[in-house]
Amino acid sequence: MKIIIAGAGEVGSHLAKMLTSEHHDITVIDSDEERIEKLGVESDIITVVGQSTSIETLVNAGIKRADLFIAVCPDQDQNINIVSAVLAKKLGAKKVTARINNEEYQKSDNRLLFTELGIDSLFYPEKIAANEIIGLLKQTSASEFMNYSHGKLQLIVYRLEEISPMANKTVGELKEYMAGLFRCVALTRNGETIIPKSSTKFKAGDYVYIVTKKEGAANALALSGREKVAIKKLMILGGGRIGEMVARNMEKQVECVKLIEHKSERCAFLSETLDRTLVIEGDGRNSDLLMDEDIKDMDAFIAVTSSSETNILSSVIAKRMGVPRIIAEVENFEYMKLAEEMGVNSVINKKMITAGRIFRFTLSNKVRSIKVLNGTDAEVLEFIVNTNSRITTGALKDLHFPENALIGGYIRGNESFIANSESVIRPYDQVVVFAAPEAVGKVDKFFL
Repeated sequence: MKIIIAGAGEVGSHLAKMLTSEHHDITVIDSDEERIEKLGVESDIITVVGQSTSIETLVNAGIKRADLFIAVCPDQDQNINIVSAVLAKKLGAKKVTARINNEEYQKSDNRLLFTELGIDSLFYPEKIAANEIIGLLKQTSASEFMNYSHGKLQLIVYRLEEISPMANKTVGELKEYMAGLFRCVALTRNGETIIPKSSTKFKAGDYVYIVTKKEGAANALALSGREKVAIKKLMILGGGRIGEMVARNMEKQVECVKLIEHKSERCAFLSETLDRTLVIEGDGRNSDLLMDEDIKDMDAFIAVTSSSETNILSSVIAKRMGVPRIIAEVENFEYMKLAEEMGVNSVINKKMITAGRIFRFTLSNKVRSIKVLNGTDAEVLEFIVNTNSRITTGALKDLHFPENALIGGYIRGNESFIANSESVIRPYDQVVVFAAPEAVGKVDKFFL
């Protein structure tokens, strides 16, 4: 697939590296010559120096042959993304998608407007990140969480504690407890992703990936060994767009929300726009400030400033103060594992979230969603089954499904099912698959 990426910032660079590893033909456009040269040295891609809103630049980049055009200039360049996406479609790109920073554009009536302009999809990384945090606050035992079809199936990720009933038991020994309500589709240990077999033994410290039916979620979460926390008091560090969206949602659901922001002008804006959130001007790295604002009484602490270092440092302070639920935005990949080791329950990374949303455009049109998970290079994909798909031709045990991939469950009409070797997938089923990167292409062919 020929893919053109407009913007060699953090998101664009990460996408280019990820998609190159999938053997796509990648071209990146950026007006910053130094930045794009650096990316060209690091990755096997074609680079074009110029403005992505220039017709000449787009033509030189090969837009007429492009299967996918991705406009991901930094968030302050939203209008550039929209204009370049419209031009790309008019000039021959088959699919185009653009990064935005305006929630208004994603309203259903307004989305139709952009569709008529030729833009196939708009994505708002900060909004996606905020929704992920809100979901995690509702499932406090999980490190990551995802709903399918309004919760009929759920993906839950958590770290096994020493007291977990799963620790030192095999998958086979736990089958009776799972009772067809949930299934472990993967685990990571010391950075290695393992697709489990019946003999695979769980160990404390493993990150476990589970697909569960709605009625099995409580039992699945109980196996983590981590106590569920009722969120009544919440502290948010960082008053940017993510912090604002989380506060606006959670202030309607909890007793107390405190938001700390160091910019006076932003504090004034937040104080006017948020109804029940107490906005405090200050530096979240200051432990005295956090103490003065009663951090020890909080049920959850969310760190979403623009600095990964600040988010990790303040999270460590919150952990030492006894806050039971801690979520931090960490954009530096090298720091993500460090943050988890230092007690951060859940790590949010906008680049990974965005990559998952865009990656599905490189697969068949039967892929409904894809999520790139923290702590593993594997992905969780959601397929809608075609009438003539290979996956419908027999029981799973007879299909030679890729070894480094596993079907967790499927939804048929209003019913959900946990998959096993005897399962038979039918047309129009909604199927959740966990797959290592090298297996994604092979899995996709089963659903064509």
